[in-house]
Amino acid sequence: MKEENLYHGWMPDIRRHVPVPLDLGHMAHSFTCTDPKANDVSPQTPPRKANKTEDGSDDDVITHILGDFGPWQLRSLLILFLCKIPAAWFMACILFTAPDLYPEEEYKCDARAFGPEVNSTVSLDHCYVMVNYGESGYAMRQCRKFLYTTGFHSLTMEFDLVCLCDFFVAWSQYWHLFGLLIGGVAATKLMRVLSPRQIYATGIWCLLMCSLLMGLVKDFSLHCGLRCLAAVSCCFMITSGLYIFSDITAGKYRVGALLLYDCFWAVGLILLPGMASGAPSWQHIYLGVTLSLLVIVFLLPWTPDSPRWQLQHTKEAQLAIERTVGILLEAARTNGRMHKVSKELPQLLEQLREMMLEPMPAVHWMHLWMGQRKSTFHLVAVHMALATFMVVNTGLLLHVRSFGREHLVSNTLAMGLAEMLGCFLALHLTFNQSERKWQWAGGFAIVVGCIGSICWFLAEGNMPEVYGLTMGLLMASLPQAAVACAQSMIMACLGELVPMEQRSCLSFSAVTWARVWQLSASFLTLLRQVSPALSLSAFCLLAILGGLCTCCLVTRDKEQPPVGAAVNKRQQLIGFT
Repeated sequence: MKEENLYHGWMPDIRRHVPVPLDLGHMAHSFTCTDPKANDVSPQTPPRKANKTEDGSDDDVITHILGDFGPWQLRSLLILFLCKIPAAWFMACILFTAPDLYPEEEYKCDARAFGPEVNSTVSLDHCYVMVNYGESGYAMRQCRKFLYTTGFHSLTMEFDLVCLCDFFVAWSQYWHLFGLLIGGVAATKLMRVLSPRQIYATGIWCLLMCSLLMGLVKDFSLHCGLRCLAAVSCCFMITSGLYIFSDITAGKYRVGALLLYDCFWAVGLILLPGMASGAPSWQHIYLGVTLSLLVIVFLLPWTPDSPRWQLQHTKEAQLAIERTVGILLEAARTNGRMHKVSKELPQLLEQLREMMLEPMPAVHWMHLWMGQRKSTFHLVAVHMALATFMVVNTGLLLHVRSFGREHLVSNTLAMGLAEMLGCFLALHLTFNQSERKWQWAGGFAIVVGCIGSICWFLAEGNMPEVYGLTMGLLMASLPQAAVACAQSMIMACLGELVPMEQRSCLSFSAVTWARVWQLSASFLTLLRQVSPALSLSAFCLLAILGGLCTCCLVTRDKEQPPVGAAVNKRQQLIGFT
């Protein structure tokens, strides 16, 4: 029994008189004496140092114990990937909480506020009233009170904005996108003082509170503010979750996890219509989202932390090693790799921590642009490509409103399936067309962008409604798949474009730049008031531009760093979404 307890916790069964951890010497002695499966370290074998593999992975004692991938990493990935589902819900729920309403059938202007009804004439869209003031003449007034006959109580009905539905959706979505921008920057800065798991837990609890409040407030300003805070919380979870699983995986498994991260975003889009289609009001939709978040809260005890972050950023060396050893032992037991655990693990982690804390030359944003002209061109191309793809991805999702409320469920499902198809296509191209993957992804975006642009000509012709809706959906789904493919590839393989020490700076710069431009996506959807084909053509042209920029990218030649180089943390992954 004593050996079993020590095997799981490697702590002696003696009672300490003070509640402080054992010193490193006692901890190492306890671990050395009680782990029968630990390996001996030969005196002639030097301690395992932190090197970099060809793909940029850390080849150190942590990777030696965790392995590239295993059951523990699979469980952790599935838990961390779940944060993408509520993120997709909060992004796309505006499609179902504020659908288009039909005048005369579902709402009418309440002209009683302007006097007797015989003295007023209501416009066909029930948004304006022509009031007859007798000898004083006529005056055009905007209707502000409405009578509703539809069964579903939407947000536009709550705020009496049925005549400004498109502007309400664009403005509300703008605040969500602004929250993603702020959340990415804030999570990146907070990662210096808070562990990724702490940020992840903060995000889910804040999201739970914001979701609950959004279902209760009936003020327009508070609604927009809470949407912004909810987006910040979503970005906290997405950023910290990506940091964690990129730290506990290695090699091709890490690249595959990065490429498939957005698959759970697509799952969220697929599940959203089933959750929202039967709800009697917008408040019930938010209630369903809130209850679903409890699943992630329940899984928090099984959500891991980043072992390298704990080892590097925990102030007390003893506490840092204890936390890291706890994570490694749990992973080793689950993966069946206890034979990889050395009896000198605390000493090896102490040496690794010392190398992590060695001062490294700072890389500033301006250093990215001080290279050769060709590398600068590649940096401009990747910034432009990621920005256009993020705009198109968001805009096409909102564009499904143009196909009519009756087809909202099927169109949302189609967009989710297209997103998932794009992620798997990116996975295929990355592993099977490694040298030409950028050109394949960019060429696909260009081709489907050109196909989608012909919708302007189809809109001029006369065809049955069912054919028009099918062609419109096809021309919107194909660009969505191409954009998802190229965007996932850029997010996963961004570090291949620059030297290793510049990856952190490039990722933060490219993602922040893209999210700034993403703010315009919601307002580009207002072009549908002129013509739905105009809005779709604008996004297809942007997809073509992004495809051209992606075709210009070239993977940098891999460099093998010298043995014993200091560990460069995976901070290049912070800020992705």
